[in-house]
Amino acid sequence: MENLTIIRHPVLQHKLTLLRNKQTKSSEFRRLLNEISGLLAYESTSELALQPVDIETPLEKMQGQEVKDSPIIVSIMRAGNGMLDGLLNMLPFAGAGHIGIYRDRFIQNTVEYYFRLPKTSAGKQVLLADPLLATGDTAIACVDRLKQYGVGKITMLCILVSEQGVEKLHHFHPDVKIIALSKERDLNAKGHLLPGLGDAGDRLYKTKDA
Repeated sequence: MENLTIIRHPVLQHKLTLLRNKQTKSSEFRRLLNEISGLLAYESTSELALQPVDIETPLEKMQGQEVKDSPIIVSIMRAGNGMLDGLLNMLPFAGAGHIGIYRDRFIQNTVEYYFRLPKTSAGKQVLLADPLLATGDTAIACVDRLKQYGVGKITMLCILVSEQGVEKLHHFHPDVKIIALSKERDLNAKGHLLPGLGDAGDRLYKTKDA
């Protein structure tokens, strides 16, 4: 599928299996998501532009390279917050923003309750973080808002995606690249990914019994 990258690296797939396991405790779930997110950061920034910089090693002067334009990491709250530290640990020069949007099943629409980006967001590459891309409605609403602010290229970083969600997001925003670890078999009647890993927010923050 165009503009969708599924990473099948053995280490990531091993960590994903532990993440899926319902026996994995919340503390371990947080640690695994943090580690996976750092590795996703590496994959998603391979095309960042570099610029020369003069430095001095303990032995001599030389010219090295540094990232020219740092990206902005935007978390789709609340589950996206579980990815934020891992991404920022790998990309400490990046800015960070938060979007609070959820799909209300009663009004059949998305509801925004929080939106905050760094002031220098215009034209910047955005890494949009959310562990799960299911129906795609929340992701579409987030991308809509980001584009209103004139950001640059948007890459969505996920753990799991559905074919329906990817197709829907790309119908409205074909320019958004998606990087994930697995495209799931299906969605159930409640819009949950199958086989999935459950509700990522609940598992991160122990807000519901297993």
